[in-house]
Amino acid sequence: MTESTAQSEPRTKTETETVVEQLEQLEQYVRFWNAGTEREQRRLAATALADGVEYRAEIGVLSGAQALMDFRNQFVAHVGTAALRLRERPQVHHRRARLQWEILTGDGVSFATGTDVIQFDRDGRISSVTAFLDRAPAGFDAEAHR
Repeated sequence: MTESTAQSEPRTKTETETVVEQLEQLEQYVRFWNAGTEREQRRLAATALADGVEYRAEIGVLSGAQALMDFRNQFVAHVGTAALRLRERPQVHHRRARLQWEILTGDGVSFATGTDVIQFDRDGRISSVTAFLDRAPAGFDAEAHR
């Protein structure tokens, strides 16, 4: 193999490199949910989320970054300031991740906890999220959303 051939062949990422990149995408995902402005949300969505990202939760199925932004902004309009925080370091393998989170209101009170199961596309961006409530917010009726 000549030097020029070796330079033109794409290098395959190691599993460690892939996991590191996926953990970085998960950091961007958390920042997306906590973003204070639409401009910041759009920037983070472009970095972390695949086109047509699908989000499945008790409240329904959302498609695309704009739908996730609308959901987040409606939530904050309803409950006030809120922040998504990780409860543990995310687990990542085989283009999947498990992210355990807690939502804290502006006064630091725990609103809910949950687990997101996340799938990454071949480019390393988040292509789907399935959200499970581990501890639903007070008064939440899952049956009302089916």
